[in-house]
Amino acid sequence: MTTPTVATREEWLAARLRLLQAEKELTHQRDALTAIRRAMPMVRVDKPYTFEGPSGPATLGDLFGPHPQLLVYHFMFDPRADEGCRSCSYFADNVAGAVQHLAARNTSFVAVSRAAIAKIQTFKRRMGWTFPWVSSSTSDFNYDFRVTVDRSRNMEHNYQSAQALFDRGELWALEGELPGLSVFYRHGSEIYHSYSTYQRGLDPFLNTYTLLDLTPLGRQEDDGRIMQWIRHHDRYAA
Repeated sequence: MTTPTVATREEWLAARLRLLQAEKELTHQRDALTAIRRAMPMVRVDKPYTFEGPSGPATLGDLFGPHPQLLVYHFMFDPRADEGCRSCSYFADNVAGAVQHLAARNTSFVAVSRAAIAKIQTFKRRMGWTFPWVSSSTSDFNYDFRVTVDRSRNMEHNYQSAQALFDRGELWALEGELPGLSVFYRHGSEIYHSYSTYQRGLDPFLNTYTLLDLTPLGRQEDDGRIMQWIRHHDRYAA
């Protein structure tokens, strides 16, 4: 890991103006990409999905609440585990405060995991989160949206072969839970799937990384062990 050179204020300002121009170009590119994403066609969801919530069974339509838009975070919580994934917990910490603001723009947010609802509720209380979180343990939801890899049911992730990802070192295992974010839209009684993203596609939602990217030392993951430093927020050293 290297630190920047030391310069005069005039040299710093010249470098900052060059960077500002690059930042503006990236902002325009991001705006254009967002427009392309919004223009993506949608696919009608015809398959019924049932989830288990703290108050009992819920359909995919129920997860929308009163809103026409729904963001689903595929939270890695294996049915055999006693706590949720550290990296997904990091994601949850970064977005937990946004939920009420999303609602102001007609959008609901819910986390979905394959763990039993009792385990989810226990872990959720421990973490202090208040966003909705349901279990998909009795449905094909995780398999259909490619966030559970299973040799007998699903061997795809991020729109490609899970085996190919594993061979390239981009997937840590060929069985189990993976993170992702899916977007749904409801019009009348019809529900549509408009978007899903996985892997580094989740980076833009991690504002801790965005803040670290502003600093001279950055994310401090130069050893290639991406996100290995992350802990559940109640397990960092004082």
